[in-house]
Amino acid sequence: MKIKRKIEIAVISDVHLGTYGCHARHLLTYLNSIEPKKLILNGDIVDIWQFKKRYFPKSHLSVIKKIMDFAANGTEVIYITGNHDEMLRKFTDTEIGNVSIVNKLVLDLDGKRAWFFHGDVFDISIQNAKWLAKLGGWGYDFLILINQLTNWILDKIGKERYSLSKKIKNSVKGAVKYINDFENVATDLAIENGYDYVVCGHIHQPKMLKKENKHGKTTYLNSGDWVENFTALEYQFKRWKIYNYNEDKMSAFYADEELKDMELQDLIAAITIVDRPKSDKKKKKSKD
Repeated sequence: MKIKRKIEIAVISDVHLGTYGCHARHLLTYLNSIEPKKLILNGDIVDIWQFKKRYFPKSHLSVIKKIMDFAANGTEVIYITGNHDEMLRKFTDTEIGNVSIVNKLVLDLDGKRAWFFHGDVFDISIQNAKWLAKLGGWGYDFLILINQLTNWILDKIGKERYSLSKKIKNSVKGAVKYINDFENVATDLAIENGYDYVVCGHIHQPKMLKKENKHGKTTYLNSGDWVENFTALEYQFKRWKIYNYNEDKMSAFYADEELKDMELQDLIAAITIVDRPKSDKKKKKSKD
């Protein structure tokens, strides 16, 4: 029997299910290793912008099934909408069982206030030129595909893997400035509103840092992504930590351990089936 880690809160973002860059099996390995009281999905979980009917593999469906299993077993699942899944914003404040959909979230954590949101509200390119942001998203997905081919070749010849997008982000001054500006705006607003923690996603840069200005201080946290960094945030024992799949993975847990023997059609049925009310079941039983 494998013992799962019990944690108070797990935060994941920028999974981008439905795209070639998503590493669903890595995420499933992580989700199979934890037992959270709260699971916060901080935006861009399903990439509705780039959704294609012809590409939504079993491992991606398994992630959705795993999240639903968490909710069914008592975990509170909070879905914070992002830009790639913005269509869900029309369902803001909807609650179905243990699952709720919101645009932002404030929690009291051991006497400290935590402010959760995806972060696209700070992105001028998305607000003013959505078509350009979508074009950038497709370009990013294409870059990830090239990177996967490159890494496959590097694996074959015994060389270390390489991230093209990370190299580009780290070398382009504009990208570095954008990330710094994002962090500064988020932390300044958090301090202004009296939040001890500000928890974001969106920029695919996992980070935990303390920021201070003349008005106060706060802790900035970013959950990163499951396209390049394979990271999440965890809160337990009054502390935050960044989980990194490459450094912290528990090899005893397999990607889709509980789901690997399910046929694709059975998996789809398990996700979409709706249980009849108990009264209906009793009626059916009495007829039988």
